[in-house]
Parts: sequence; structure tokens; C-alpha cells
Amino acid sequence: MRRHSEFELIESLFGPLAMGFPGALGLKDDAALLDPPAGYSVVVTADAIVAGVHFRPDDPPDLIACKLVRVNLSDLAAMGAKPWVMVATMAFPDSASEDWISCFATGLSHERQQFGIPLIGGDTLVTPGPATFSLTAFGLVSQGQALRRSGAHPGDILYVTGTIGDGALGLRVLAGQLSFSGDESELAAHLINRYHLPQPRLTAGAGLLGMATACIDVSDGLLQDLSHLCQESGVGARLVMKRLPLSPSAVAAVRQTPSWLEAIVSGGDDYELLFTAPPSTQKALEELAQTTATAITAVGTIVAGGNDIVFDFEGTTVPFSRLGYQHFQACYPRPAGQERGWVLVADHLLQLVT
Repeated sequence: MRRHSEFELIESLFGPLAMGFPGALGLKDDAALLDPPAGYSVVVTADAIVAGVHFRPDDPPDLIACKLVRVNLSDLAAMGAKPWVMVATMAFPDSASEDWISCFATGLSHERQQFGIPLIGGDTLVTPGPATFSLTAFGLVSQGQALRRSGAHPGDILYVTGTIGDGALGLRVLAGQLSFSGDESELAAHLINRYHLPQPRLTAGAGLLGMATACIDVSDGLLQDLSHLCQESGVGARLVMKRLPLSPSAVAAVRQTPSWLEAIVSGGDDYELLFTAPPSTQKALEELAQTTATAITAVGTIVAGGNDIVFDFEGTTVPFSRLGYQHFQACYPRPAGQERGWVLVADHLLQLVT
């Protein structure tokens, strides 16, 4: 069977993803044309995902494409922006069949429809190395209204959407490091789904405009990303252990092995929003949570001085260094107390949630 050329694949698989956006020019020109609406700023973000680093090589290709889009949309959500258009550079491994590429395109098509974000350009190529996909997402936000990391003030309440740690634990399930008994298979399925299909909090992010003082998406771990927010705002934070929002699957994992708490707070792949807001917005945030069907949990407070983060459980505080995934330092350094400290903290958490 004749293998289709690059341009034939673009026309048949990716061309339809540009429909409805005239500036894409049908993906037949050198570049696309953008004319943002009056009164809006364009928010631009780019993220790449690489086989063996951000996804498993044997993950379904449509789910890889979905995750590629969603990790970028999470960045838009963190700035309160609405998705507009996207550009993708796709380096497929030379072992990829046309069926594999077609399935990947199906995933992109699904995301285009679900989030209303057409593909307006990019590049396709074949590589002898690992599959590598980069996406640039463009969003729109009213001028002067974009959420930033740098506006938190002492006295602000620290909030997080959804639940924390599911994506990181889902990766551990897929790697065979974490398992559940047969009658708990739905717990594992939930974690795997959260790893493959993060939920960008776009509606909640847009709803935070005018309320949140600072915001960041949790991609590299709760503590790591909180440290970024604190550093940019010039503040510290106190996290309250008993308020940490955990899914039933995460609670079951910690009950099984208390040290999984480390992965929960530092493992990343959450793609939830971590934000700060003054106490006066509490009622409005409760209404936002209800209207968007998105859990919003107060998990701590912002404090003055330094960039220190402390974990507070029942009056006892545990200090942490900047924990989380870093590409040029791919490790998870432990706080003072080492493994035993994590076990003690996790045991205390289980007393609170069970």
C-alpha cells in the first residue's frame, strides 16, 4: 500500500481542523493571519510533550493528542483567557504507522470541537528519535484583566481547584508501582484517566477575573508551583494539611502506602488552578464553584516575608524546600525528616479524612 506524502496527510488529516477560521488559509500558505478582537489581549503559551518524559510511548495516540492540547489550555486558564487558536509542531517517530497518525489527528479533532480551538498551522515531520509534539495555544482576555502569578498579598486565602495528586498517581499505576485490589479497579481507572485526560479549568479561570490576586496552574507539583507563585509575589505560604483536597483514589493510595503523599504534593500532572484571593471574595468563590461544577478548596493562607512554604497539620509545621519536577534537575528532593517525615504526615492526614 502506498504511503501518503506529508502534504497529503496534512490535507486529509489536519486541514479539516482549520475549518471555520479564515485566517488559517486552509493550512496552504506559509503562515496564518490573526486579527484579535478589539479590546482583547492575546495570551500565548507553548508546551512540548516528549515520549518517555511526558507520556508513555505505548499510550493511545488520540489521548496523547488530547493531553497535548489540554496542558496548554491549562496555562490559558491560569490567566483567565478563553481559547482562540492553536499551532502544532508534530515530530512523529519513524515507526509510526498512518493509522497511528490518523488516531492522533482524531484526538486533535476531538479537542478542537470540545474547546472550540481550531488548528491554524504548524509543522509535521518524521524523527528517528522519540515522538515529540509541541503546541502553541493562543487565548483572548480583556485588556488589563489577565491573571498573573505576582499579585498575592499577605492575608489572602490560598485556593486550589479539583483534587491534587491524581495524575501523578495515575502514572504510578501505569508503571506498575501502584495497584489496587480487584474490587477497587474503579480507583485505578480514575487515576489513569486523570493522567491521560487532565481537565483544564477554563470556565473557572475566566470566572476568577476580578477576584483572584494571583494564579498559576499546577503542572510540576503543588509545592513547586506554589513556590513559583510565592517567589513572583514576594510572599510566603502556609498550607493546611487537613484541607488538602484528595480524591477517594488518592486517599486509598495513601492508606496503602503513606509515602505516596510525596507524589501527591510534588508529582505534578494535576493541571488544576492554584490561586489567591482576599477573604472578602469567599461567597463569590462559593457561587463560582457551584455554577462551574468545579470544586474550589481553601488550602492555606499567604503570609508576609520570604518565599518559605510550611505545611501545617494541627498546629505542627513542617518546612519544605522547593519540591517538584524540574527538567534540568529531574528529581524530587526530600524535606528535613526524609521518609519517616512523610509517613508521619500521611498517617495524620488519614486520621483527618477517614
